[in-house]
Parts: sequence; structure tokens; C-alpha cells
Amino acid sequence: MTTTHSFEAATDGRLDRLIAQALPELSRSRARRLVHEGLVAIDGAPAKKAGTAVREGATIAVQVPPPPPLAVEASEIPLSILHEDEHTLVIDKQPGLVVHPAPGLREATLIEAVRVRYPEVAEIEDGERGGIVHRLDRDTSGVIVVAKSAASQHALKEQWRVRETAKTYLAIVEGAPDPPEGIIEAPIAPLPSDPRRRGVVEGGKSARSQYRVLEQYGTTAALIEVEIFTGRTHQIRVHMQAVGNPVIGDALYGRRSDLIDRQALHAWRLGVTLASNGEWHDFEAPLPEDMRRAIETLRTRHDVSPSKRVGALK
Repeated sequence: MTTTHSFEAATDGRLDRLIAQALPELSRSRARRLVHEGLVAIDGAPAKKAGTAVREGATIAVQVPPPPPLAVEASEIPLSILHEDEHTLVIDKQPGLVVHPAPGLREATLIEAVRVRYPEVAEIEDGERGGIVHRLDRDTSGVIVVAKSAASQHALKEQWRVRETAKTYLAIVEGAPDPPEGIIEAPIAPLPSDPRRRGVVEGGKSARSQYRVLEQYGTTAALIEVEIFTGRTHQIRVHMQAVGNPVIGDALYGRRSDLIDRQALHAWRLGVTLASNGEWHDFEAPLPEDMRRAIETLRTRHDVSPSKRVGALK
């Protein structure tokens, strides 16, 4: 059932800020969404903009709809913990799991599953991003770090800001990358024709990826290692498509595959400095079973022996 909250503005101010101050359970971003959805009124008149200037004493009415039912409760989502201390969690995220809530999303997310088990994460004051330091796409598996304290949130976000982390991915891509090792330095921005997609766009945000082929399967596909020095949305997927070697199974930037039911992209290794002791640590997530099966199938089809460089992936 929708709940209506009504209150008088305590001071002059922006509408979204006044809502967040009067109703602590709502963040400013949530308040903005409610305004955009037509669920906020000022002195009986529908509010049109979250930034509307409101005078002290004005009556603000906010309708808050109930949360949509979840197909899977957050408490039911399994978490594969690679490391845990008093400040930080390092998780091996399974494919198909969204990292954080978004408008219209009707499923439990990784951060909600974390907050169920670690209530202290919900107390981090960073809007709806408390605990979140970086993201992985829904269908990308692998290492992701989550802050358990405000100190860790600040320290880790600063490392991302100044690019002091080490991020290495494994991907299976179409074709034979030429050259087999290279650096892709190309700016990325949303495509005006489709806001879901990014592309190499002049004037976009700088993005740098370095790849090398670990195993080559004829001219059909290759297993590659990719290190990224920036963290743009869909960076590896966009860069590999741009050089003619899209990630297999990537329906958004390439095409679906009989080898795997998602994009074959795995956040393999992540190096960060932990807030708990100030020391650098490298974390590694084992290759998930669906990517292992795809690699074994390609090895069999093309009579390729496991490369020594692949090591533990055999």
C-alpha cells in the first residue's frame, strides 16, 4: 500500500533536500525519483522538478509506493567470500547478479544481500551507494570489493579515483586478435542512438585497456587476459568490439553464442590496499564453470593444448 507523508518545510531549500531531511528513510536520489514519477506535491500542486525552491512553511506531500516484490529475497542470494576483515569484503560475484538497485529493477541485488548479512554496511552514509566502491556488469563474474565501514569506503573510492588499483580480466573473444598483444586507447561515451550502449566516441572519456592472447582457437576465438587502467562502463566489451574481436556471448556488442549463455567476461584478479592494515593485497576469483566449459569445448574443437601461461585455468 502506498504511504503518504506530509510535512511543513522547516527552512527555505531545494525540494529533494527538504524531503531527505524530513524523511531520513529516503535518500535524495530516491526523493528525486519520486518527484519525477509525479508523487510529490507542494501546497497541493504537483511538483515538477526535484530542484524546485521551496519556501519555509510550505506543505510537502510525498507518496511512497511499497517496494516491488522480489523474485528472490536478498537473504537467499549466496555470497562467495574471498576475503573478510572488519573493514572490507572481497566477493566472487556470480554472473546474473546485479550489483545495486536501479529504477524499475525488480530483483534483489548484491549490495542488498551483503547488507542483510552485514547490517553495518547499511549504516555507511553515502546515499544509496553505501558499501559500493565499484561495479561489475550483471553478466560479468568475478572479484568485487565491498566496504564494510566508512573508512574503507573512503579509502577504496580514493584508490579508484587516482587509479591505484590493479584490475585484470579474462575474456573469450571472437576471431584472432591482431596483434596478439596490444594496448587499446580509445575514448568511450554513451551512444545517442541507444543509451544502453557505449561506443568509441571522439570527445568521450579516456579509456585504456591492455590485452594479450593466452590461447588461440584457430580463427574462431581466443582466450585473452585484459588489464584495464580506467574503469569506464562496458570498457572491455566496447574496446574489444572496436578492434573487431567482441566478447563471445555478448548480445549487446556482439552476438549470442552456443558456447555460453552470457558474455564470456570474468574479473579475474583485483589488487587493492586494504583499509584494515594499509597493505596491498591481490585477490583472485577462480574461473566459473560456464567459462571453463566454453574453453574446454574450444580446445577440443580446435585441438589446442592448454597453454602454460594459463596455469591454474587448466
